[in-house]
Amino acid sequence: MRRLGILVLLVLTGCGSSTQHLGAAEPARAPATTAAPAGTSTSLGSAPQGIVYDPSTHQLAVAVHDPYRLLLLDSRTLAVRRSVPLDGKARHLQIGGGRVLVPVETANQLVQVPLDGGPVVTTRVQRHPHDATIAPNGDVFVGNEFSGSISLVRDGRLVRSVKGPQQPGGVHAFGDQLAVVDVGSFTVSVYTDSLRRVARHSAGAGPTHGVLVGDDHFVVADTRGGDLLLFGLNPLRRLDRVHVGHSPYGMAGDESTGTAWVSLTGSNRLVGYRVDGDRLVRTSSYATVRQPDTVAVAPGGHDLWVTGTADGVIEHIAR
Repeated sequence: MRRLGILVLLVLTGCGSSTQHLGAAEPARAPATTAAPAGTSTSLGSAPQGIVYDPSTHQLAVAVHDPYRLLLLDSRTLAVRRSVPLDGKARHLQIGGGRVLVPVETANQLVQVPLDGGPVVTTRVQRHPHDATIAPNGDVFVGNEFSGSISLVRDGRLVRSVKGPQQPGGVHAFGDQLAVVDVGSFTVSVYTDSLRRVARHSAGAGPTHGVLVGDDHFVVADTRGGDLLLFGLNPLRRLDRVHVGHSPYGMAGDESTGTAWVSLTGSNRLVGYRVDGDRLVRTSSYATVRQPDTVAVAPGGHDLWVTGTADGVIEHIAR
C-alpha cells in the first residue's frame, strides 16, 4: 500500500510539472473563414494586433506592423488621424489619462501617446513588456513578461521594478490595486499599488488576459483550456467557469453593461458574456474576420471592433 501511495504521488507530481512546462498560451492559428463576417471590414495595414477605443475623443488606437507603428483612427470612418512610429512590436493596448499605453515588447519600452496630439513619451522598462495599465492617480504599471516583474512608471520615469509573477501577461488597475494574469504559473494575483501581492488563485490550463466588467468582477480567458473564468476581486475568489472552446484570447470589457467580449481565435467568432450575479451568461455571437486576435468595445456595447490580424483588416460591428 505504501509503494502504491508513493507511485500515485510521483504520477501526480509529474503531471503538475509537465503542465507548468507548457509555457504561455498563444492564440490559435485561425482557419479560413466559413461565414461572412458580421458588420463591415476595412483594410488597415499589416498584422493589426492591439486595439482600444476612447469614448472621449471617439478614436481607435491600433498597433500594426511593417513598419511598426500606432495608428489613431476616427472610430466612425476609420480614417487615420495620426501615425506614431514604434521601435518594435506591440500586441496589447490600454487607454487612460487621455493617452494610449503601448508596451513595445521587442524594444523593452512603454510608449505613451496622448490622444490630443501632444508629444509622445517613451520609457525604458524591463524585458518584453506585454501589457500596461493606469491607476486613478496616474501611475502606470507594466507587466514585463520575460523578466517576471512589474514596473511602476510615474510621469514618464521608471520608479522601480519588482519581481513577483513568473510571467505576467494581462495587468489591470482597479482602485488602488492590480489584477495580474500570470501566463507562466497559470494564476491570477491581486497586488497593492505598492506592488505587494496580497492574493493568488489558480486560473486554468493556460490563461492569457483578463478584463474588468464592474462590481468587483474580473473575467479571464483560459486560452489553452478553452474556458472563461469569472473572479471576484475583493477578496479574490473564483465564481464561475464557462467552457467556450476554440482558444479564447482577445478581450474587451464593457463595465457599463457588465459584459466581456471575447474572440475565439480557433473559430473566427466573437462572443459576449454578461455577468448575472456571480454567473456568466452568453448574450451574443458574431462571425469575425480571420484571426480575430484583439477586440475593442464602446461603452454600452453598441459598437465593436475586431482586428483581422491575418488579412490586415478591422471589422466594425454595429449593434
